[in-house]
Amino acid sequence: MSGMFCFQCEQTAGGKACTIAGVCGKTADVANKQDELTGALVGLARAAAGTKPDREADELMMQGLFTTITNVNFDGARVEELTARVRGAKERLGGADDLPAAALWAGDPDIVSLRSTLLLGLRGMAAYAWHAYVLGKTDHEVTAWLYRGMRAIGEERSVEQWLDLLMEFGQINLKCMALLDEANTTAYGHPVPTAVSTARAQGPFIVVSGHDLHDLKQLLEQTAGKGINIYTHGEMLPAHGYPELKKYPHLKGHFGTAWQNQQKEFDGQPGAFLFTTNCLMPPRPSYIDRVFTTSVVAYPGVMHIPAGPDGRKDFTPVIEKALALGGWTETVPGGTLMTGFARNAVLSVADQVIAAVKNGQIRHFFLVGGCDGAKPGRSYYREFVERAPKDTVILTLACGKFRFNDLDLGTIGGLPRLMDMGQCNDAYSAIQVALALAKAFDCSVNDLPLTLVLSWYEQKAVCILLTLLALGLKNIYIGPSVPAFFSPAVVDVLVNRFGIKTINTPEADLKAILG
Repeated sequence: MSGMFCFQCEQTAGGKACTIAGVCGKTADVANKQDELTGALVGLARAAAGTKPDREADELMMQGLFTTITNVNFDGARVEELTARVRGAKERLGGADDLPAAALWAGDPDIVSLRSTLLLGLRGMAAYAWHAYVLGKTDHEVTAWLYRGMRAIGEERSVEQWLDLLMEFGQINLKCMALLDEANTTAYGHPVPTAVSTARAQGPFIVVSGHDLHDLKQLLEQTAGKGINIYTHGEMLPAHGYPELKKYPHLKGHFGTAWQNQQKEFDGQPGAFLFTTNCLMPPRPSYIDRVFTTSVVAYPGVMHIPAGPDGRKDFTPVIEKALALGGWTETVPGGTLMTGFARNAVLSVADQVIAAVKNGQIRHFFLVGGCDGAKPGRSYYREFVERAPKDTVILTLACGKFRFNDLDLGTIGGLPRLMDMGQCNDAYSAIQVALALAKAFDCSVNDLPLTLVLSWYEQKAVCILLTLLALGLKNIYIGPSVPAFFSPAVVDVLVNRFGIKTINTPEADLKAILG
């Protein structure tokens, strides 16, 4: 096929679909191979029905779905290799037909919309499940639901049946997020509020991007005492809040802003760059020789660091590249960014928060979070935070915070007005804080002085939204645009049944929320 079809991310061409090449940089060939991989995963799920899949099949289900998330894998050969392994696992389970790739996007527009929403949500949940899995945490119900969901992709359902299935998925994804929270906090401790430097120190350095804390921990262990500084990038910023990671003195600080700025920020820098999950953009010639990938991330011509049989990785090539490049020749001063306000940190001062609400110091909470992206309309989120009254608190998570996390909003009731709760992976923290406040005030979450103002870009945002809707949260604001995979009829359901709102202007939305 010379063409392709992909409408899974916010930047999709014309707000409709990429049909020639992906705006993300994915070629039509790779897009079609990823569709073939998706069809093979449906076949694997079919073969697994009524059986107990083995460990390798479970790994392939998670890895296969994770591979197809936006900005993860641009290497057609690696996608083909993974597809072959999926088919091998399918045959070991007794065999079944793959779903033809063309069937993914064919049919009644509303059914395609609902089916696609489930598929994209499954991709997001598989990423969370994989992060927990590499830390030794699994949940049979979560893993089984990946198979069940992929079987559903190849089945016929009515609109109402699809909606019911999406709500069931949202509840399962909550369990998956709880599993990941347990995995991270068991391995690294509960995050604590931490000031992170954006200065650059003299000497060799490695910048770690993506989301995988396990990869970062291994790199920190292997670089200890070697005179190499480690910097986080993008969604890795919250790593600085974890006690078991922040104890490494060469975890020096944070480099750059959100993922979409990496081509400009990495250009010509004398260090190595390691991508552990999604958020990779096609590297420019000026720095492609110092880019490394691991896990499901891949790009043609970029060295990949594989995991050994025991899951350990040898980052020697990354370390040697950083030492050979030499790093920065002088120290460059910078500012600080705060992170580490996860559920444990916030709930430890719950009495203080409740008192501040009751005595009128805190009027309203806004959770302004989600994915960042390149569209100009995303300036809305910074303007919203800047215009939010001084008696309001801004909670944030995911890389959308880079639109405004450099702002000094001061304090309120002895608490920072701006609190970074972590990665998109840490949405569970925000949910638990909301549920705890609702319990404290003896009301539903929808009756709290709390409004969610979310930005979306890729598939993990989809599974989080479905979890929020399954929990009954209403009147969520979403931007910067309506997902292309939502048909007009599906949008009507979201608006009428769940009160979903699209962002307007910061002034108009603040007025509507605060009255």
